[in-house]
Amino acid sequence: MDIWTDGPALVLAGDFDVRSTWEVRAAIYDHLEQHHDEDVVVDLTDVSAVDVTALKVLAVATRRAFAEGQRLTLRGCCPAVRRMLHLSRLYAVLDVEHPASA
Repeated sequence: MDIWTDGPALVLAGDFDVRSTWEVRAAIYDHLEQHHDEDVVVDLTDVSAVDVTALKVLAVATRRAFAEGQRLTLRGCCPAVRRMLHLSRLYAVLDVEHPASA
């Protein structure tokens, strides 16, 4: 899993699964603290696969952000990620940015 920042966006690339959840969790919480006065985007454009454990990390981070007066939004969810969001029923908990219509 590769993780880097682009302003208020935290960009992830690779497989986001149980093996990378601790690393991503720490990066998200650090990023939320660094950008405590603005909304944060987690860019999943280059994430090829996720599992339920990874989605739960995002759900907990979303709740934490909300409690701190922030908003955490997911961007660039590929069809496989969207499918897991629906199957896990976490789609209703997470704020997913909808792609712009052409």
